[in-house]
Amino acid sequence: MEFNYLVKHSKAVITDSGGITEETTVMGIPCMTLRNNTERPETITIGTNELLGTDPKAIAPAMKKLIAGQWKQGNIPALWDGKAAERIVEALVNL
Repeated sequence: MEFNYLVKHSKAVITDSGGITEETTVMGIPCMTLRNNTERPETITIGTNELLGTDPKAIAPAMKKLIAGQWKQGNIPALWDGKAAERIVEALVNL
């Protein structure tokens, strides 16, 4: 809970993890991922995440973009509505 609070109230997140990119996308928080690829491409194509690569020098230009208000707004991908459990139960009941 504390971690999610910090993310929600941050200006942005810098990470080398794939998992947090989902949370930042749902919360609308800019995310800078220090990796060359991601298992969650929808956080880039639809969400607020951008891959910066593995060179830490990429952080400064990304921060300038963020501070200038030029970071993409992003959207929440389809079916990321918090109702996955309901859809699973319905699918199981209808087997």
